Amino acid sequence: MKSGNALLSSYGTTIFEVMSRLSEEHGAINLGQGFPDDRGPADVLQTAADALLTGWNQYPSMMGTPDLRQALAAHAGRFYGLDVDWKTETMVTSGATEALTACLLGLINPGDEVVLFQPMYDSYLPIVRLAGGVPRFVSLKAPDWSFSRADLEAAFSPRTKLVLINDPLNPAAKVFDRAELELIAEFVQRHDALAVCDEVYEHIVFDGRRHIPLMSLPGMRDRCLKIGSAGKTFSLTGWKVGYVTAAPHLLQPVAKAHQFLTFTTPPNLQAAVAYGLGKEEAYFTGLAAGLQAKRDRLSAGLASVGFDVLPSAGTYFVAADISRFGFDGDDQAFCRWLVAEAKVAAIPVSAFFVENAPTNVVRFCFSKKDEVLDTAIERLRHRFVSK
Repeated sequence: MKSGNALLSSYGTTIFEVMSRLSEEHGAINLGQGFPDDRGPADVLQTAADALLTGWNQYPSMMGTPDLRQALAAHAGRFYGLDVDWKTETMVTSGATEALTACLLGLINPGDEVVLFQPMYDSYLPIVRLAGGVPRFVSLKAPDWSFSRADLEAAFSPRTKLVLINDPLNPAAKVFDRAELELIAEFVQRHDALAVCDEVYEHIVFDGRRHIPLMSLPGMRDRCLKIGSAGKTFSLTGWKVGYVTAAPHLLQPVAKAHQFLTFTTPPNLQAAVAYGLGKEEAYFTGLAAGLQAKRDRLSAGLASVGFDVLPSAGTYFVAADISRFGFDGDDQAFCRWLVAEAKVAAIPVSAFFVENAPTNVVRFCFSKKDEVLDTAIERLRHRFVSK
């Protein structure tokens, strides 16, 4: 029998699926996979339900419904001072991963080099390679996940087509500061490159920080494609509603890829997301404040057990160094041991690297109910402290 696609067949089951299966097998609390366990905002859910029962349920426009695209443009102006033409610079996708796929397939030609920051979300590299791109890596360094000018010098070249940046960054919980973004922008412009910006956690930043879209920096408006996610902004990850904002000359080839992927997105969900993006400021600040409190709750618990907790500036996640436990094995072995012995699931951060991976850092998700986080800490305390 002839085999399937060689590139995709070379990838095993994702670490998220592996750890989720082990979590079920051992009756563990799953702090590995990143999704909230609440229902999301009631008014957004009600808007979706009403639109389903009374609204249009046939194909909407491939580019997205006008109300959601107008809401996206208004959102860009409201939060970032960006002047966006909703008719030519916005597009709705079936999730941020589809948005990312459409961007990469629509922009990369075989042989183009793509700069990737690692640790990186696990779908990035397969999509780049499917598009024929040649990956070049910048390895961020714990505990602050920093990089240098020399790191960019080594990764960028005359063949660089684009850089893919995730900000805020899963799994490292890093929020790029203005100086770092300005350095990236300098290299993008010097090499006449583009930037695909995965900003799905844009409203989940902590400690008084403000998310800064790379697109908002001087010289970057026409070089950036900004990806957002209703799943993260409204704690409704199963809805799979994403969106892309970009200058017309960039959005056009991306839209051509989108039409051959999912083509369109459920109209009732688009109506609800359009409503949600117009919610009052208190909703967005409350989202960040609530998750910051959960971050602090889990971080304090992990520290009390003996983990060396790393800074978490945004996202759903906190990373922790396991070195002080003296475990005989790497982070992947530790996570397998932890789910079996402590009945708590985490994710090894080395799974987000291709090369130069640290083997002593694991990631926990804190976007769970307080009682779930507390029970997880009690299980860890029983295993690490009570023994």
